[in-house]
Amino acid sequence: MNIKDFIGGFKNHPVLFIGTGMSLRYLKSSYTWDALLKHIAFELTDSTEYYYDIKSKYESERGFDYPKIASELEKGFNEKVKNDRHGKFKEINDVFYKYMEEDRNISRFKLYIAHLLSNYEHNEEKSQEIAEFKKIRKNIGSVITTNYDTFIEDIFEFKTLIGNEILLSNPYGSIYKIHGSLEDPNKIIITEGDYIEFNERYELIRAQLLSLFIHHPIIFLGYQIGDKNIKDILKTIFTYVNPNTNEAEEIRKNFLLVEFESGSNNEEITQHDIDMKGFSTIRINKLKTDNFIEIYKSLSDLVLPVSAMDIRKVQSVVKEIYTGGNIKVSITEDIDSLQNGEKVLAIGSMKTISYEFHTTSEMMENYFNIIEEANHQLLKLIEKMTIQNTQFFPIFGFSTIQSEINNIEKIKQIQINKIRNFIDNPKEVDSDFLDIQSVNNSDELAAYRKENLILYGVLNGNFTLEDAEVYLKNFKDKKSTEYRRLLCVYDYKKYAPIEVVLVEHVTTKN
Repeated sequence: MNIKDFIGGFKNHPVLFIGTGMSLRYLKSSYTWDALLKHIAFELTDSTEYYYDIKSKYESERGFDYPKIASELEKGFNEKVKNDRHGKFKEINDVFYKYMEEDRNISRFKLYIAHLLSNYEHNEEKSQEIAEFKKIRKNIGSVITTNYDTFIEDIFEFKTLIGNEILLSNPYGSIYKIHGSLEDPNKIIITEGDYIEFNERYELIRAQLLSLFIHHPIIFLGYQIGDKNIKDILKTIFTYVNPNTNEAEEIRKNFLLVEFESGSNNEEITQHDIDMKGFSTIRINKLKTDNFIEIYKSLSDLVLPVSAMDIRKVQSVVKEIYTGGNIKVSITEDIDSLQNGEKVLAIGSMKTISYEFHTTSEMMENYFNIIEEANHQLLKLIEKMTIQNTQFFPIFGFSTIQSEINNIEKIKQIQINKIRNFIDNPKEVDSDFLDIQSVNNSDELAAYRKENLILYGVLNGNFTLEDAEVYLKNFKDKKSTEYRRLLCVYDYKKYAPIEVVLVEHVTTKN
């Protein structure tokens, strides 16, 4: 089956299970488990022989036992760095003692791992692929990862959950860091002791994840077919679900392993049998390819009855309700009977209830996320909204994603008229400033003057659109008129194919 047809058959929002291969694909400085330990040993001793001596002790028929290798390396690393207080790893010692003053005993070894992985750069040759990857977040329920780095959370902007936080989680919009994160080095799972402790307390976490595996399609990215993590997941599921039942078959159909094959553009999914010791052979779907863009486009194009973003909002409201507090709850089928309140959860039939999760204000606040995600489903709501003639609304960027909005031309004309008003009533412009940051940092300019200089600077092309984008993304009050005006100018300059209309208007006026 083709990947597009396979994903198009999903009935629920998929969950991604992401491994090291994804970081290796997209980040300049990333490591396999073996490469990470080898690098640390080399930085410690300026030789690979120290690592090989440790590694040679822990080989069996199943391969090398990396948790035991990490355990011995951690012991050697911590001892040597401790005895060289102001040497090569002075910064790690500084952090270690700072934490000790706070009664937090964190291994120098794990502090160094967090330091090593904290500053990453994207592989430039994968920039288009990363952009397509970012678009899928609107259709992803949640992410499970064994990676320590923050690449996925930086891309998806989901909530990170580590350790016991997983037990109280919202299954939508969460990233389950089951082996820990560099943001909390003490919870990194890498040594034999870490894994023993993890397995002892994993039962409740396993139950939480099991619910995700049963109710959602699961896509494995960044793993190989024989990876221990995949086999552990399958064992978890089929310990609780009889492999010979219809339920088990439905789960298997929803499993997809994407295995990297250099240079391959393959889009066809095949079935693969995994031999599980102590279990019957388990058959799953597999795609061997280097064509990840097609996978991401298929996920981005997935259309489901309710978006993952909407479910996140509903679950957020429900969580507030069942956790208690000063929340008034009214449940009705007649939405007109509800009194005004901070939060409303209406339950009923489509005949009696109509609803919109996004207002024009929310769309403007989330403008760049919506553009990056190419969220065409969400943007279809625009035709249900009333855009007033006096209202700022950046329709041009949205129209490049969703062109099937009934009143789109009318909204475009409203935006053009608003921008024409700037031209008809020009403010004094100071050309001494080379970028927005220099305007914003000036102590000699009043706030209203800064606003005008930035607005007309972008409109006239004195400041780059890249500069404007950074400024808008970091804008503190995204509900303000200043933000909305500048956003509409940015949107027009970047996406409107009609600059000549404004020029002709000004020429006629003159």
